[in-house]
Amino acid sequence: MTERLLVGIDIGTTGVKVVLVDPGVGVVAQATRANRLGSPHPGWAEADPAQWRENVLSALTEVVSRAGGRAVGAIATTGMVPALVFVDESGQPVRPAILQNDARARDEVRMLAVETADAGALASTGSVPSQQSVAPKAMWVAANEPDSWCRTRALVGSYDWVLMQLGAARHVEANWALESGLFDLDGGVFAPMAEAVPGLADRLAPVRASGEVVGGLSATVADRVGLPAGVPLVVGGADHVLSAYSAGLAAAGDWLVKLGGAGDILAVTDAPVVDERFFLDAHTVPGLWLPNGCMATSGSLVRWVQSVLRIDDLRSMDAVAAERQAAEILCLPYFLGEKSPLNDPDVRGVFAGLHLGHDAADVYRSALEGIAFGFRHNAEVLRSRGVSLTSATVTNGGATSLLWKQIHASVLATPLRTVRDHPGASLGAAFAAGMGAGSFAAWPEALEVVRAGDTIDPVPSLVERYDEAYGMWRDLAGATALTMRALARR
Repeated sequence: MTERLLVGIDIGTTGVKVVLVDPGVGVVAQATRANRLGSPHPGWAEADPAQWRENVLSALTEVVSRAGGRAVGAIATTGMVPALVFVDESGQPVRPAILQNDARARDEVRMLAVETADAGALASTGSVPSQQSVAPKAMWVAANEPDSWCRTRALVGSYDWVLMQLGAARHVEANWALESGLFDLDGGVFAPMAEAVPGLADRLAPVRASGEVVGGLSATVADRVGLPAGVPLVVGGADHVLSAYSAGLAAAGDWLVKLGGAGDILAVTDAPVVDERFFLDAHTVPGLWLPNGCMATSGSLVRWVQSVLRIDDLRSMDAVAAERQAAEILCLPYFLGEKSPLNDPDVRGVFAGLHLGHDAADVYRSALEGIAFGFRHNAEVLRSRGVSLTSATVTNGGATSLLWKQIHASVLATPLRTVRDHPGASLGAAFAAGMGAGSFAAWPEALEVVRAGDTIDPVPSLVERYDEAYGMWRDLAGATALTMRALARR
């Protein structure tokens, strides 16, 4: 009981989560606060960094009050990648944050893809210009909001900005840097992309690795949250990377279905694997890599359906939807365009096959299935590049729904391992804090507190039905793509 506690903070699309972790036991306290997602124009996805800060301070105060007098050894953050915060000289945002699934810069994506076509972006950075890339969004802001661009002194990620607000020095975490498309696999600036937008190269922050101490808790924040000043602030990491790590993915062939606001699929390999249809991150364990796909929507689409159909209780809706026929309606979940494996910000969402006998439960179930089909599409692409997918795990907010887990297991035709009481990326951030504080000698050591939950097996009758439906789903995507792109251009 003398071991210092660790704090992990997750800046998610729909909420902030703060966990307090005993290095030898696991999570001892946690608190959440809701975030608002703004979409003032079609395809836009924005958030207010000031709300992140206030939510973090409120939730951090709550978990610290439940520490039972024990000392906190370190704090680390995690979050969406690569969410983008434009900060001025004092480190304050000059405009709302642009989230990773924002699709406003589609023209800039095409322009930069042409300009850097011969620069070897895929081999150097692990990705090509896409909806997720930072340079196209910076170019859009420079052209459409010149005052904001003029006031911007640095571009940083959501979780790095929050750590800076707690007292850390200006920085970006290594996997944010890699997925931004502005840095190469070794962390150096990828000049062809950084210099394609005038002034962008001068606005890049230093790259820091997960587990690295980058400052101490400021006196002002310490006084508010009830901690002593100077508590070490440690670089955390990308939410999908830390989710995969803290769920126990530590060997080649392990793979993760992450049902967050966006949908992530990650697979562990022992060498870099690059493809223009997916992304690449470094695993926290040295020598391992995480080729991965990121779908623009997952939980965010479910929340949209809940809001539009005025569904009060998702748990009750699960029970009703579980009794409905599978795949009667097909849903293309491209409501914010799509990132992997399509890399097309102009596709749009579709519900197909509706008739007057359908109701909210049918539409809700089709949204769950459509997201699962998206994961299957990504899994097929990874396998096509020789990535082994042998042992699957499902985590994050959507993993609390038994129906959604059963749908995914049946669509993917594979058992899905779960993790008991897994809070998601916030636990991985706490482990990163432990690495910075010296609580762990090596990254795998922290995983001893991770406990396996139940395994969700595919339902044989559903596997066959979903296999047929998946073929129709792929056909539907092809048949509607031209119309959806035309609508997007309007």
